[in-house]
Amino acid sequence: MAESGTPSERIAAELRRRIVAGELAPGERVPSTRRITREWGVAMATATKVLSRLREEGLVRAVPGVGTVVVGAKAPGARTAGAGAAGERAAGVSAGGARAGGERAGEAQGSSGASGVPGVRRARAGGDRELTRERIVATAVRVADTEGLAALSMRRVATDLGVATMSLYRHVPGKDELLRLMMDVAFGEQPLPEPPASHWREGLEAVARLQWRIYRRHPWLASTMSFTRPVLAPDAALHTERSMAALSGLGLSWEEIAQASVALAAFVCGLAVHFEREAQAEQDSGLSADEWMDRLGDEDHDRLMSDPERFPMFDAMNRGPEIDLSLEALFEFGMARMLDGIEAAIERRRA
Repeated sequence: MAESGTPSERIAAELRRRIVAGELAPGERVPSTRRITREWGVAMATATKVLSRLREEGLVRAVPGVGTVVVGAKAPGARTAGAGAAGERAAGVSAGGARAGGERAGEAQGSSGASGVPGVRRARAGGDRELTRERIVATAVRVADTEGLAALSMRRVATDLGVATMSLYRHVPGKDELLRLMMDVAFGEQPLPEPPASHWREGLEAVARLQWRIYRRHPWLASTMSFTRPVLAPDAALHTERSMAALSGLGLSWEEIAQASVALAAFVCGLAVHFEREAQAEQDSGLSADEWMDRLGDEDHDRLMSDPERFPMFDAMNRGPEIDLSLEALFEFGMARMLDGIEAAIERRRA
């Protein structure tokens, strides 16, 4: 009979079986989230749940720079080969704490280090003494970079650091503050060019290109930005400061200076949101954007978009040379047009 349960439960059960059967030996890497998405055809969020479940049960642990590996002994209550999905869920709750109580409550139970895995208690004790805000933020950034923002939680960061989740709250009040610190680190790791460009257009272009590189390096970052409720991130605010300085003394009002600076940053961020979306889509489908378009095929395209009466512009465009609509091409075109518009506003003021 096919095993019941959610996809994450079924995949976790299979990996648990491999561990119990010795197919995955202590210290051996288990499949990464990327491999799980490809092997089982599930989303990245599902793959993340699988590894989180096994970590909660004490069967695996995260090793920085290595990945997720099998621990030296299985957790008490972990199901044996052939146990059902109901037993799996019971074992997960027993080993991982009362999940329904929330992240803080669940980790309050587990803060004693009683995971049933030899060495985990000692690792947590030592990790608590060495824990700093900088280590917490760096670990959070690494998780978001490699697995996406959906995989990030205070519990996940604590697991990767080998400490109890509650110990994180002595350094970071919560996830919102953690995201703010992550944002500031991401913007601060690539400083603005010095000295600033002498011409306003070159100065704004330098800021926009730097932001584009930062968003590409950290695909999760753009989705955390808000231009209606901005957070206090000094290194991010320096970008707006530099843009406004480039536009000062050109005859624009303060309102125009601020609006131009924020509008340009919002354009870059809005387009960069697609970095994470594309990464997720590639994980889910196993296809890059180009491969996806190739698989779409001419037949599907002709069936949907080749009606010249309904889509005369698409019909005419498709008869011409190939057009580059990549994110890079859209960024270059959009940035140039926005700078053209700012230039026109400056010229009107001077006139």
